Amino acid sequence: MQNKDEIDPFAGLNQAQAAQRLLEDGPNELSPPKKRTVWHILADLAREPMLQLLLAAGAIYLLLGDRGEALMLLAFVLLTVIISVSQEQRTERVLEALRDLTSPRALVIRDGQLERIAGREVVRGDLLVLTEGDRVAADALLLEANDLQCDESLLSGESLPLSKRAPPGPSDAEEHRVFAGALVVGGQGRARVTATGPRSEMGRIGKSLAEIEAPPTPLHQQTRRLVKLFSVLGLSLSAALVLIYGLLRGDWLAGLLAGITLAMSMLPQEFLLILTVFMAMGAWRLSRQRVLSRRAATIETLGAATVLCTDKTGTLTVNKMAVAELTLAAGADATSAGESSTWQADEPALPASFHLLLEYAVLASERDPFDPMEKALVELGQAQLPATAQHPSWTLQHEYALSPELPAMTHVWRRDDVAGGEGEGVGFVVAIKGGVEAVLGLCRCSDAQTQALLRQTEAMAARGLRVLAVARSTWPHHWPAVPWPADPVGFDFELLGLTAFADPLRPEVPAAIAECRAAGIRVLMVTGDHPATALAIAAQAGLASSPAALTGVEMGALSAAELDRQLQATQVFARIKPAQKLALVEALKAQGEVVAMTGDGVNDAPSLKAAHIGIAMGGRGTDVAREASSLVLLDDNFAAIVQAVRLGRRIFDNLRKAMAFVLAVHVPIAGLSLLPLLLGWPLILSPVHIAFLELLIDPVCSIVFEAEPEEAGVMARPPRDPAAPLFSKGLLAWSFLQGGLILLAVGGWFAALLSYGVAPEPARALAFVALVACDIALILANRSYSGPLLAGWLRPNRMLGWMVAATAALLALALGLAPLREVFKFELPPTELLAASLLLGGVVLLLLEGLKRLFLNRP
Repeated sequence: MQNKDEIDPFAGLNQAQAAQRLLEDGPNELSPPKKRTVWHILADLAREPMLQLLLAAGAIYLLLGDRGEALMLLAFVLLTVIISVSQEQRTERVLEALRDLTSPRALVIRDGQLERIAGREVVRGDLLVLTEGDRVAADALLLEANDLQCDESLLSGESLPLSKRAPPGPSDAEEHRVFAGALVVGGQGRARVTATGPRSEMGRIGKSLAEIEAPPTPLHQQTRRLVKLFSVLGLSLSAALVLIYGLLRGDWLAGLLAGITLAMSMLPQEFLLILTVFMAMGAWRLSRQRVLSRRAATIETLGAATVLCTDKTGTLTVNKMAVAELTLAAGADATSAGESSTWQADEPALPASFHLLLEYAVLASERDPFDPMEKALVELGQAQLPATAQHPSWTLQHEYALSPELPAMTHVWRRDDVAGGEGEGVGFVVAIKGGVEAVLGLCRCSDAQTQALLRQTEAMAARGLRVLAVARSTWPHHWPAVPWPADPVGFDFELLGLTAFADPLRPEVPAAIAECRAAGIRVLMVTGDHPATALAIAAQAGLASSPAALTGVEMGALSAAELDRQLQATQVFARIKPAQKLALVEALKAQGEVVAMTGDGVNDAPSLKAAHIGIAMGGRGTDVAREASSLVLLDDNFAAIVQAVRLGRRIFDNLRKAMAFVLAVHVPIAGLSLLPLLLGWPLILSPVHIAFLELLIDPVCSIVFEAEPEEAGVMARPPRDPAAPLFSKGLLAWSFLQGGLILLAVGGWFAALLSYGVAPEPARALAFVALVACDIALILANRSYSGPLLAGWLRPNRMLGWMVAATAALLALALGLAPLREVFKFELPPTELLAASLLLGGVVLLLLEGLKRLFLNRP
């Protein structure tokens, strides 16, 4: 009986053992991301200019003997801190969830089952399954290796891949080990994990390395410039106001208080908060659509995408392959003799004449396949082939992986019924499967047979089937005395036949492509499949508008100018090699397009990195593709890309709305702080009032606008110009126009009240109520830039309802409680004037809506 702590060499760890070792050794990561504690957040807040101004104003009030105002400001400081800490922790929780999703993946065997887990969950003793394109998750000792090649340049600086092989016995030699961070560039293997996290070679080398800070995005750079401009302008005016106030009136403390009030009114500290929250929440919302954003800048770019280059298999189709047909190589002769050369999947049993074709198709596949076509072949072989033709005891001796030059998989097997290499090589058999043209080029076929098979391939591809050719050979030499050929061309192959696979179109794809077309986004299919197969699927998807596809061979013969012309007229690109994907991306970019490109393999990494939006497949994609990409489709679903574009447009729309609101709301606050000093009016706003307004502004800009639903026509308009700045002249003009209108309305209302003999205290209260009402009108006016009036106001947004209710409650307390009225320098005004102040907000809302429809389509 096996001890519970023993490791089954074939089944790997069990879940209990893995959990215990994870507890003992900790996560498999070099340095866990530093979590920002409450104290870190408070330390950052203490450096915020707005908080420092509030504290300074509170100190001045204490010096002036106004304890009520000082205590109120301290209460606002406390509320600001609470709101900031809660928002920061909310953002941290979102980012933590995203970090869990972005953790590198590892394929392990636990309890005898293949399982894909986060790299940080790999533990000592885990059995790693390594395939081409994987990033090795931890240091491990090889148990099996078939032509395994690893790039360890990250560790050693050595640029050439290193060959790895399983040791015959206990060994610690580097050729028998794989290391965390290495990249599998060829072959496959299995390895037992020996060290994780800081105990790995990578951990010992890089323990002291700090995390690299990502460069600021264009939006962050624009925002920082604007914040700097307003900060310098506000502080300069505030300093000038203090000097003028002190020199002309001799009251330096009051002048300092007036300067602080003006500085507070002009500091747009919300801008960076908006960007941080919007980018984090945008990434979180994308993850809920099963799309993982790996770079913040991608969210900025999504709404500007003009061309979407997508693969076919698994993206437009469901990637659940089934063998649909088998065709024998001697098909023409068999047909003339009255025998069937084709087997259909709906027939009950596989005739014996097809056994050899299926047998070698399975031998050219992995034992534990990941590829959907190989899975389909292996499953059919297990169901239809006799046990003697399944060869469970044969040993895979050598493997030639697919390459751009030869899109075919070749396996060399050592038979178990003879001593391999002792005779004329009869102990070794060779199986190959791959693209029909590629395999035919390696086989001894007559012209008539080749033409017949190509016609059959065209016919099957035209029905949307994916077709592979299968061939066999032997190795008539002693091994290892005579090494294997450098590539499969060195074998003498005999063609056995064709295998055709059905992979149905995803049902949601036609609607998604139609949505892209309505949104002004061109969709191009870029696939390695046969042109007829690609065109058949494109027709089902409603994609192809031309009867022909551009093949990789044809594309290679085009000049740059001819390729530009072809790109304008072609939607389907077939038999495209990974290197040609990069050429397509560069050609589209040269035409000024904003390109999104999907990919899943190692060779796709250059095109994914070159595209504005690189999209890796999360299900079937390699780690290298994921690392080169900016988005990862967790479900490999084309419709998710369209949803990501839709969400990207919504995020950018809402970001503009929030920015427009912040710019606009500061205009009346700054104006009402400065006008009384210039015109000799009683003061309207003091630091207490501005602190109250900040409690309204911060949640509105970072939470309410972020939660706004998308515009009705978000996918019925062309992509935005990526060169257009966020803070365009139109946005600035619209914001200042809105703010100026509110300043005129509230300032005029205050002046009218004074002229009609209303005392300063009730007039101040009425002006403040009018300002709050107008700010709420400003929120409603900026919620939507399209659609009917009422529809824009009544769009569902639960956060807005809570914010308006909280603002109304705080305003009622400020007016209704005598101690608070004293702090705010209010007196309870007559009810009819209070109603008039609230009504002023409604009038301003109607004026804003009229201006919006008169001058703007969008800001």
